[in-house]
Amino acid sequence: MNTELLKRVVIREARPEDDAAIGELLVEAFVTQYAQKLPEVVYTEERKQSLRDTASKRAVAKVLVAELEGRVVGTVALWPPGAPGSEAWVPGAADLRHLATAVELHGQGLSVPLLEAAERLAREWRVPAICLHVRQGAAGVARMYQRRGFLREPSADLDTPAVYLEAYVLTFQD
Repeated sequence: MNTELLKRVVIREARPEDDAAIGELLVEAFVTQYAQKLPEVVYTEERKQSLRDTASKRAVAKVLVAELEGRVVGTVALWPPGAPGSEAWVPGAADLRHLATAVELHGQGLSVPLLEAAERLAREWRVPAICLHVRQGAAGVARMYQRRGFLREPSADLDTPAVYLEAYVLTFQD
């Protein structure tokens, strides 16, 4: 973890002027990450367009960004309970998605402040849990979430025509 870098990072809510940067960051991070670790994964133009559609995400979810020296270098989105498109299976839970950091900063610990901010937000919402899905085979991503206390929940896996997603949940204790 690069503590000097993290001291300079500001976590904030995304603004409309961030949309293009967030979209490109998501496409680059997802395509690069999965291309290296899961070469069988192919990102279609439709999927890339979906990742780039930050305005639609902001309409239903809280999209957070990590900003470094005026540049968006990370993002995560948190769907509140019952929001359109939420994949949370726990009643009243938030749904975490689209965690990504700039490729040149992978491995620097930038996901930590983004996840901390998302977890704080979920606690402010007083939700019982945060649900998320990880592409099957993305073991490093799964381990990152497990280190934060997320537990595997196979009964909530999603088997879509394009991908198999493994479910994880972080339950809050009062």
